[in-house]
Amino acid sequence: MKAFTYTTCSPSLFAVSMVVCLSMGVSSQLTTDFYATSCPNVFKVVRREVANALKNEMRMAASLLRLHFHDCFVNGCDGSILLDGSDGEKFAFPNRNSARGFDVVDSIKTAVENVCNGTVSCADVLAIAARDSIVLSGGPAWKVLLGRRDGLVANQTGANSNLPSPFDSINTIISKFAAVGLNTTDVVALSGGHTIGLARCVTFSNRLSNFSSTESVDPTLESSMAANLQSLCSQSSDGNATTALDRNSTDVFDNHYFKNLLSQKGLLSSDQGLFSSDEGVAATKGLVETYSNSSSAFFSDFVSSMIKMGSISPLIGSAGEIRRNCRAVN
Repeated sequence: MKAFTYTTCSPSLFAVSMVVCLSMGVSSQLTTDFYATSCPNVFKVVRREVANALKNEMRMAASLLRLHFHDCFVNGCDGSILLDGSDGEKFAFPNRNSARGFDVVDSIKTAVENVCNGTVSCADVLAIAARDSIVLSGGPAWKVLLGRRDGLVANQTGANSNLPSPFDSINTIISKFAAVGLNTTDVVALSGGHTIGLARCVTFSNRLSNFSSTESVDPTLESSMAANLQSLCSQSSDGNATTALDRNSTDVFDNHYFKNLLSQKGLLSSDQGLFSSDEGVAATKGLVETYSNSSSAFFSDFVSSMIKMGSISPLIGSAGEIRRNCRAVN
């Protein structure tokens, strides 16, 4: 199996459909042509199933992207988030009542199994589906590195401690990214994934009342937006009412999310903190401004960061297995 080597390339060479180069002096044993012989139609099958899912519900694009993200941050990109069981990652606090799309992954996996039995891992299905979700939402394309195998165990404790939280400070989020080999640019670029999808009131209601000893409402939240959110969340005693992460550009993958941050219209504290917090001003504000002014800069860095994230501690060779049912080990 040939190795895919990251090389250095200039941002000026960026094109939406290019194979992205990363300025990382490392090689990966994942390859872009891993299934060229064993399952040449895998991309066509996954794209078809993702497109069908998005026709039913555009929000599913964000849900599939989030599954890949939450999978890779715990045990590496091994499909462990998909495993059922009360001790599974899907029931960890960051995923409970919020991680979704498992039925869509089941449908994709079934379709793939019908053409290539026992060949394509669930972890690779997640990686391809995340890429296709971005493309079908208007975002950039890239060639996905493949060859991951599926893990045999979930890690609920790891999910509870390792996943970035909307309540974390920017420095804490940067530290959690660093723990899996990602840097501050990756923090900001991947946060841009919030240009699609919804969030529940429970993830941002702390900004709407009793915010601090001196402020009732988070002062970095634009006042009319705060009033709108207070009205929305007061109607949902369980905190499960939802609203767009990217106001006025809910389903389109673009750089509008970053424009919102400049206007204090970031929904989550961890979103707005990239621009407005003291830690954000020191570490991330400049990138927010760059991406708000240039969708091509955002797209280029987002693709690079997705490839890096998708390469976190993959199981390869004879490690793990190829699950036939993504919810259970063989």
